[in-house]
Amino acid sequence: MLVSLASSAPIGGRRHLRPVPVGRAIGPARPGDAPGWGVGDLLHNRTVADTADYRQIRNSLRASYEAGADRRDRLSKQPWKLAERAAFLARLQAAGCRRLLEIGAGTGQDGAFFAEHGLDVLATDLSPAMVARCREKGLDARVLDFAELGAGVSGLPHDGLEPACFDAVHAMNCLLHVPTAELPAILAAIERVLRPGGLFFLGLYGGAGTEGPAEWDDHVPKRFFSFRTDEQIVAIATERFSLLDFHVVGAGEQRFQSLTLFRPGAAGRPGPARRSG
Repeated sequence: MLVSLASSAPIGGRRHLRPVPVGRAIGPARPGDAPGWGVGDLLHNRTVADTADYRQIRNSLRASYEAGADRRDRLSKQPWKLAERAAFLARLQAAGCRRLLEIGAGTGQDGAFFAEHGLDVLATDLSPAMVARCREKGLDARVLDFAELGAGVSGLPHDGLEPACFDAVHAMNCLLHVPTAELPAILAAIERVLRPGGLFFLGLYGGAGTEGPAEWDDHVPKRFFSFRTDEQIVAIATERFSLLDFHVVGAGEQRFQSLTLFRPGAAGRPGPARRSG
């Protein structure tokens, strides 16, 4: 079936998302759910994504980022992104983290920063061109989609990574390309490779609960985005992880959602709990 996705004010002045196939409805909508997606959908499995659709999305993203690798490597980061990165580094250092997995590493700018500060970084990306640029920066990097971090995720093969082999995971503006119905499985795969007590930074742009290929996108082919509400992303993330910090940068439909999480377990909390708005 097709779910009608709402249009809203854009990030950077442009956002219009087309309806996309998301599978079959298996239960009624719940009071307060946004059209198409709501927290009730996510936690009570009202909608099941079609695996073939997600494979198509991933293949399209790979082509988009392959074509745009040179341009993206020349981009400089905005000050607020540098601040988010520095804050996570401070948490990593305070918790004594050593081994960091970066998913959706892009051209390796963040991975190189963490490596320069003493962390043992494995950078992963679904684009071979992006991985090549990570390696040019001296990073240990491999072509690996985050959907492949665990066995049984969308029927994909196991990646070979051992369980609980990382102290921390960094995911900056990559999981917004995952259909919301698939996101819990991706987070389960991340949990598998993160040690108990390990830290997880999840950063992505938020929105009104819409998803689909973005008409305003200048990549070819146009990329798929899922812009979730604050309530949606916190609810999904805390099904698997405990929350240390949640805050937003910016406001309205242009806000960035910053979550610092940790995997519960024998190692205990890595730092004081805090949530700010």
